[in-house]
Amino acid sequence: MDTSVQARLAREGARKLQALSSKARSALLHAVAESLQEESSRILETNAEDVADGSAAVTAGRLSEALAARLSLTPRKLEALTEGIHAIADMDEPIGKVLRRTELARGLELRKITAPIGVLLVIFEARPDALPQVAALSLRSGNGLLLKGGVEATRSNRVLHRIITETIGAVVPEGTIGLVETRGEISELLALDGEIDLVIPRGSSGLVRYIQANTRIPVLGHAEGVCHVYVDEAADVDKALPVILDAKTDYPAACNAMETLLLHKATLVDGRAQRIVDALQAAGVELYGDSRAQRALSLPLADSLRREYSDLVATVAVVEDTMAAISHIHTHGSGHTEAILTEDQEAAELFLGSVDSACVFHNASTRFADGFRFGLGAEVGISTSPIHARGPVGVEGLLTTRWQLRGQGDKVADFSSGQRHFTHRDLPAD
Repeated sequence: MDTSVQARLAREGARKLQALSSKARSALLHAVAESLQEESSRILETNAEDVADGSAAVTAGRLSEALAARLSLTPRKLEALTEGIHAIADMDEPIGKVLRRTELARGLELRKITAPIGVLLVIFEARPDALPQVAALSLRSGNGLLLKGGVEATRSNRVLHRIITETIGAVVPEGTIGLVETRGEISELLALDGEIDLVIPRGSSGLVRYIQANTRIPVLGHAEGVCHVYVDEAADVDKALPVILDAKTDYPAACNAMETLLLHKATLVDGRAQRIVDALQAAGVELYGDSRAQRALSLPLADSLRREYSDLVATVAVVEDTMAAISHIHTHGSGHTEAILTEDQEAAELFLGSVDSACVFHNASTRFADGFRFGLGAEVGISTSPIHARGPVGVEGLLTTRWQLRGQGDKVADFSSGQRHFTHRDLPAD
């Protein structure tokens, strides 16, 4: 099917979706979650074929291990997916929420309300679990959706898409959620700035930068996940160690995994730094250091202090104090997720208030930067842009605003002539 036709079908479907009651859209999402659960055996069997091909591609050098790691679906992942979709279905109604009410003049009321963006294009690599997450968020927020998944997960994406569209087909057109499968169609889609309202890339920095450079459609997302964990002078190493290991080893291919460990210089003196390094290396993490870490901790020299490894590899750098750690993050980070490990509340608040990243944590793993873990049900992606949505993007990030004015035959001329006067009185939003 022609991509412009697909975009128009998504637009038409979105308008029908928006016309549904909140209860009807919620029921639709519950039905999608139940269908995915009922079809779990078929989904896992199909996914196993993609995983097998992915493993062969890694062996042949055609696919990175980081991408291959994202291919696999498991019973637990499917369970988490369906839980997330049920949670999205049970959320308060996101569309038409009154954000502001203003009496412009007697009998003339202005409202600012939430509204769907329109048609979304989401391009993602490898991860088939992204497809039902994004579809659920789009259904709840009243947006049409076009999906382009990686060729590595073609079978998985196809079966997930089929289950979802067959489920929603009795209520809204199946074209509300479209699937694009060929690489050549990406350039066609990126040219549809009159049909598509927002592009959300989920994948490598190369993919994101390509999309940003080749479309006039607004792009929401992040190019890199260079996440930092800073071990402060006042860190409790017994508390900090498990957090550091979780941030790096829980899922090293994730964009919220720790890529750089920052150590306060005091941790070199009392042995805490060496203990942390030993623990990471014992967990199979390959470490590289800046010039100070190289000398003090006998690490090979890092070729860059801004590196996203997406693997069991990390950079270690030594800093003078908390302000130096913040400066390092602003210089070498990507604005994704940063954490400070400390028992000094003043240092923690300085870090939390000064680091200009989408997510900033105190005594917690960077791996918490996730839509499901944030209670959003799921995420369409993570944005490092300071404009519009930032951090894990759930339903609220897929909404814009609309102004509604309710009058009684009011004319601007009456105000220009002085017959009437503006009151501009704030009213309770609820």
